[in-house]
Amino acid sequence: MIVVAGEALIDLVPQGTGALADLKPALGGGPYNTAVALGRLGSPTAFCSRVSYDAFGEALLDRLREAGVDVSAVERGTEPTTLAVATIDAHGSAAYSFYVDGTADRLFTAPAGLPAGTRAVSFGTCSLVLEPGATAYEELLRGAAARGVFTTLDPNIRVGLIPDADAYRARFKSWLPSVSLLKLSEEDARWLGGTPHEWLAAGPAAVVITQGGDGLTAFTRDGAVYSVPGEKVDVVDTIGAGDTVNAALLHGLSDRDALSPQALGGLGADGWTRLLRLAARAAAITCSRAGAEPPCAAELA
Repeated sequence: MIVVAGEALIDLVPQGTGALADLKPALGGGPYNTAVALGRLGSPTAFCSRVSYDAFGEALLDRLREAGVDVSAVERGTEPTTLAVATIDAHGSAAYSFYVDGTADRLFTAPAGLPAGTRAVSFGTCSLVLEPGATAYEELLRGAAARGVFTTLDPNIRVGLIPDADAYRARFKSWLPSVSLLKLSEEDARWLGGTPHEWLAAGPAAVVITQGGDGLTAFTRDGAVYSVPGEKVDVVDTIGAGDTVNAALLHGLSDRDALSPQALGGLGADGWTRLLRLAARAAAITCSRAGAEPPCAAELA
C-alpha cells in the first residue's frame, strides 16, 4: 500500500483568454493528483487528508474511489473546500491564487497510525505550508520515517502561500533526514537555493529534478547522475504533470520492490533510466490533456 498525505482542493481553470474566462472547476491538489495517478496506474493506494462535506468534497472523494484509491483514512469536516484559481500562460504553465482561510484540508490532524500494509508515504505542496495542518503532516512524516517506512517529498513551492521564505527553507531542510526520495522541479530547486548534493548529504537516498520538456535527472548518494529527455508532446497545460511524475516514480519503484533507501542505491543505470523514462512518458500524457488527467496503466504499456 502507498499512502499519499496532503490536500485535496478545487482548481478553477480558465477555458479561454482573460482573467475570468469561463472558469471551470477541476478536482486537484498536488497530493490528490498523485493519489489519483497511482490508482490509475494500478498501485494499491490510500489517501490521507481532511475533506469537506460540501459538494466539492463529495466530488473529490468520488474521483478517488473511481481510481481505486482507499479513502478510509480521510477525515471529514464541515469547513469549505480550498479553492485555487489557475492562470495558464502561453506555454501551458500554471500559476495559482489560493482561497484557504478556514478550509477543511488545512485542519488535518495526524492519525494514530497508517493503514495496514503501508510501504511508502508521499507528502508535499500546500499541506506542508498551511497551519495547523502543516505541523500534523510533518508529525506524520517524521513518524513514518522513524518506523522505517519509505517516504517521498515534493515541496511543489507555491510562493503566494509562504509568508516567510527563510523560515520555510529552514523547515524544508529539517524534513530531509526523514525523506527517502526527494523530487522537485528545477524552479523549486532554484527557489530553495540548495543543490542535490547538499540535500543528499542531509538524508534522502536520491533526488529527482524535473526540467519540464527537457526531461528528468536523478542524483544518488554514491555520486551517480542519471538523465532522460522529455517526451515530445503538444502541450495543452502542465497541470498535474509533476504530480504524475511522483506517482510514476512510486509505482515504478513498487513494481521493482525497491521502496527502500537501500534499493534506490542498487537500481543502477538501467534501473534508473527505465524508471525516469516511465515518469517522463506519464507526465507527457498528462500535459497533452486539459487539467490533471494522469494516464492509466494501459496507456503506458
